[in-house]
Amino acid sequence: MRAAVVTEQGVRVQDVPRPDPGPDQVLVRVRACGLNRADLTVAAGAAHGSVGGSGTIVGMEFAGDVAAVGPGVQDFREGDRVMCSGAAGWAEYALADRGRTALVPGETVSYAQAATLPVATQTMHNAIVTNGRLAAGETVLIQGASSGVGLMGLQIARLKGASLVIGTSTNPERREALARFGADLALDPRDPDWVARVLEATDGAGVNLIVDQISGFVANDNMRAAAVLGRIVNVGRLGGATCTFDCDLHALRRIHYIGVTFRTRSIEEIRAITRAVHEDLGEAIAAGTLALPIDSTYPLEAVTDALDHMRENRHLGKIVLTLD
Repeated sequence: MRAAVVTEQGVRVQDVPRPDPGPDQVLVRVRACGLNRADLTVAAGAAHGSVGGSGTIVGMEFAGDVAAVGPGVQDFREGDRVMCSGAAGWAEYALADRGRTALVPGETVSYAQAATLPVATQTMHNAIVTNGRLAAGETVLIQGASSGVGLMGLQIARLKGASLVIGTSTNPERREALARFGADLALDPRDPDWVARVLEATDGAGVNLIVDQISGFVANDNMRAAAVLGRIVNVGRLGGATCTFDCDLHALRRIHYIGVTFRTRSIEEIRAITRAVHEDLGEAIAAGTLALPIDSTYPLEAVTDALDHMRENRHLGKIVLTLD
């Protein structure tokens, strides 16, 4: 089968053996794959969690048809349309744990659309609903809102009844687009006045929940923008993995600062997240209420072009690989 493999010369499409499903695995005939920023790390030959290095098949999310199942799999059968998270997804056939596999909601969601959903919905549902504990009527700020994950966060916050949704992006064109995905206010996190604008929009109270995909240079300003007893969920570190942290401000605002990542979660935890997303958001996905824009699509053979497009960081929404 064809697969996008990390080599000394970069990512190349090569013939590799077709995998067989283990006892708790689903074998998927892949039709489309989503690109994520972590894929750039793996494509460069570095590790992301337990995945990486020469010979690695790239890809964290994919959609397609069930081709076979292991003996421990009861919920899926051959021919089911599914979307999955996992590893080694950019290939004609890929394996997924049974608990990281979900039926594509509804008949109108395409494979390309389905391939954009696993990482974004799992990340943001867990950040906003589970860890962020968003209650209807509360206010939300999504840092880094113009990424695919961020756009999904805006929509989930709105779906869950947030009274005010704020998104940030350093790109002016993408800031203008955030309103289409539920943002009441779009700000530049490099603008020295962005915290003042948040406080103005919340009558001085600050926001109840911040989902932070930037960290680094915004960490202390996040606390200034947060309400007393606000929650900050640290999802990503696009602005830096370290910073000088204002411990006194943290204490004064009595902020709940929560770190999340899939890299240290057990398979049981990830299965529970996948199940929660399917149960809580499945109807909204089927109805088209939750959806991500597809910025561009590339055939698997053009994987290097797709990766180059992601590195340029000019896209809005998801980049998708397609397979015949």
